[in-house]
Amino acid sequence: MSEPSAHYDVLIVGAGPAGLAAARAAASHGARVGLIDAQARPGGQVWRHDIASPPPRAARRMIESLPEGTEFLAQTQVLMAAERSLLVEAPQGARQLFYRSLILATGARELLLPFPGWTLLGVTGAGGAQALLKQGWPMAGRRVLVAGSGPLLLAAAATLRAHGAQVLGILEQAPRSAVLGFAAGLWRWPGKAVQALALRARLLGIPYRTGAMVRAALGEEQLHAVEIESARGVERIDCDHLAVGYGLVPNVELAQLLGCRLQANGAHVQVAVDEALRTSVEHIYAAGEVCGIGGRDTALIEGEMAGLHAVGATAAAAALQSRRQHARDFSEHLSRSFVLGARVHALATPETLVCRCEDVPLSALRGFASLRAAKLATRCGMGACQGRICGAALAELGLFASNDKYDDDGRDGGRRPPLFPLRLATLAESFPIDSQGAHS
Repeated sequence: MSEPSAHYDVLIVGAGPAGLAAARAAASHGARVGLIDAQARPGGQVWRHDIASPPPRAARRMIESLPEGTEFLAQTQVLMAAERSLLVEAPQGARQLFYRSLILATGARELLLPFPGWTLLGVTGAGGAQALLKQGWPMAGRRVLVAGSGPLLLAAAATLRAHGAQVLGILEQAPRSAVLGFAAGLWRWPGKAVQALALRARLLGIPYRTGAMVRAALGEEQLHAVEIESARGVERIDCDHLAVGYGLVPNVELAQLLGCRLQANGAHVQVAVDEALRTSVEHIYAAGEVCGIGGRDTALIEGEMAGLHAVGATAAAAALQSRRQHARDFSEHLSRSFVLGARVHALATPETLVCRCEDVPLSALRGFASLRAAKLATRCGMGACQGRICGAALAELGLFASNDKYDDDGRDGGRRPPLFPLRLATLAESFPIDSQGAHS
């Protein structure tokens, strides 16, 4: 059984590309590194383990190159934070992890937007479909439609096809001019252009329609068809599964809990960092998607920089600054090209559920001055996901600001622990009772 506490020179939350790069950089300078992730294997969402195929070559190289001195803490969730320490829940129980420096590489989650029928069985996020497939969800032979916005749709469709699904088509809400403009600008990033061509080659024969979106999913309890809207008008397509996603939003909840300053990026927020990737809290750094959606290349560069800064190798980190900026320029090009249109924001009807955990429809959320007021009156955001899905959706729809953190006076109220639902046993282990019957 693991010790109830451990001490690290550098503690990293998130074992995706950013976290792995940070761990390798810090450990290569002799630091004792702890690498936390909720999954059983390192790789994050980008390199999530696929039971049907080996990890990508880049993922294998990164994982196998981690130096000695790196401890991977699998299936571990951060619940609470204290001075220079995190309380986590692991398979062995509660643990207190102390650190000199902390790196937040918590990545991003899929942006899901409500529309009629989106809660039916057979409707998932595009990234969610990928995760299910890689964990063994049977999809062979099933008719699947992929819809939403951004390059994630192509990656999801490729994964679906590789696992035997019959992909009926890909619906991109952005207009044709925007998609062509995005492709035309890829000359600045030759590697991205090669990746895009390779991905499209894997999708030969699958229709790709721009300016098209799903208006509604149809069925009683199980999806059996979708209603789509495009330049051709409104059509109905029979299908067994719908994978729909509208991009990604940063996972900033732990940063909020730690008191790190956030900054707005469109309708959503990200962790604010300086050129050395330092947050507003001393000894805490952030890298990758949590600092703004930038993709795998950005995450790898920023992770390495954060790891180097955390161990004082500032000159080596500064040498990567131009590469970081070039990678961030690509993310800006991407976000400009795939801006969500007004039609997408108007899909939900008054009866459409917005908070799936607590069954709260859109009509119940109108008329409140703040998300806090709506939450208290309707329980929106009080379910298992703790507002991660509905909160981002409401921010995107413009009902409440994404940095509205429940303070009546408008100040940054942070986030209350725990970050995730936890076992009662973990709570008991976190506050042990001494021989006199008092909590220690």
